[in-house]
Amino acid sequence: MRNYLIILLLAILTDMHSQTLPRFSLLRYNDDFSYLATEKHESFYYKMKYIPVTQNRENYLSTGGEIRYQYINTINEKWGDDSNGSDGYVMARYLAHLHLRTKYIRLFFQLQSSFAYSKIDVSPVDENPLDIHQLFADVVFMKQQDSELFFRFGRQEILFGSQRLVSVREGPNSRIAFDGGLMIYNAENSNNQLLYVHPVANRPEVFDDRFNTDAKLWGNYLVLKNVSFLQNIDLYYLGLYKKQAAFNDASGKEVRHSTGIRIWKNKGSWQYDFEAVAQFGKMEDKTISAWTLSSNTSYRFSNIKFSPVAGLKTEIISGDRHADDNKLETFNPLYPRGAYFGLVALIGPSNLFDVHPSVKITVSERITAGMDYDLFWRWSTNDGIYAPNVQLLYDGQGLSEKFIGTQLAADINFDVNAFLSLTVEGAWFNSGPFIKEAGTGKDYYYGAFTAQLRF
Repeated sequence: MRNYLIILLLAILTDMHSQTLPRFSLLRYNDDFSYLATEKHESFYYKMKYIPVTQNRENYLSTGGEIRYQYINTINEKWGDDSNGSDGYVMARYLAHLHLRTKYIRLFFQLQSSFAYSKIDVSPVDENPLDIHQLFADVVFMKQQDSELFFRFGRQEILFGSQRLVSVREGPNSRIAFDGGLMIYNAENSNNQLLYVHPVANRPEVFDDRFNTDAKLWGNYLVLKNVSFLQNIDLYYLGLYKKQAAFNDASGKEVRHSTGIRIWKNKGSWQYDFEAVAQFGKMEDKTISAWTLSSNTSYRFSNIKFSPVAGLKTEIISGDRHADDNKLETFNPLYPRGAYFGLVALIGPSNLFDVHPSVKITVSERITAGMDYDLFWRWSTNDGIYAPNVQLLYDGQGLSEKFIGTQLAADINFDVNAFLSLTVEGAWFNSGPFIKEAGTGKDYYYGAFTAQLRF
């Protein structure tokens, strides 16, 4: 049945003609199809994207969704500790939404369904059969030509800045949402979001993702655009509470505060993203004192064939320097994007120093290809390495080696049309001295094919 549905959708969408092709946002509630009020369409699809609910056509209902299939094959999961052979499996994700947009009230409803077929060790991030992923309302208090102030409450996706700390977790099979409220102010050159939310914990049954009292996130995120010389600046504070957390040298209740600044430019040939975060707080009887510094720069050579983009990213992320003292210096990335370093979600951003050169080329209007090489070291030899969800992978105490290893990855992306994209990617993690000292130490291999249909 699902295969027939995909074939039907492809047949409909590839035969579509429009004066304005649709653009889909990572946050689907930001999709704007108001331009269809003045465009005439006979296609069923565009009638589905813009359904007027009032005679003046200013208020409308829109529907849409996503189907994503991934075939993934790995060799030597967790460097040979979890599996010393080949493991091939299929990941499927389905999203469907309904969006009502009016001048002062906006309602958004989205279902999510994700499955893992033939995967040996299935986690809640891999599979969540069916649940309400988003259900929220926007109440607009003030709306002018270039600005608006509104309150958003309910279950919703949130992302900030570079997605280092708060993301929708697009890479893994199940995206993450939050229950709570945000006060949002949008203007031409600024955006401010004040929030108090609880992360939704995925559960294995149907419609059972209940309100999570074991964790909460609060704070304020301010974006200033078109600033003289610096281009754009983000200033933020984020507070985190977890009823139970665990690190290499501490476990228990965690209350952590993160303050950060980000300076960035994402237009033109030369682009950059610099970010610094300081963390403080308490975890049981320990005082938190952690930090990170990140630099990400790139340059597009527009006058060269294929317009190559050369990039260099480097990060220093603090780890705990002394065992059994009254300090915890391991950085907590909160709710970051899944595949934090390149394509593969092996290592998370805690207790690391990494150097990450990359290159990307534009083969044609629809085809791009990229390659990146990542080198990893532990920042502190008294702390271990962690997964993106801050789960401890290897205890580092008593181990002297710093160099973790290198990761070489490549991908090719083909945008078949405005709706369908196909991606082939692969990666090789060459285990370094620390991986060999801490575990089995085999090299890890990863390959994947992804077909993603947005509509």
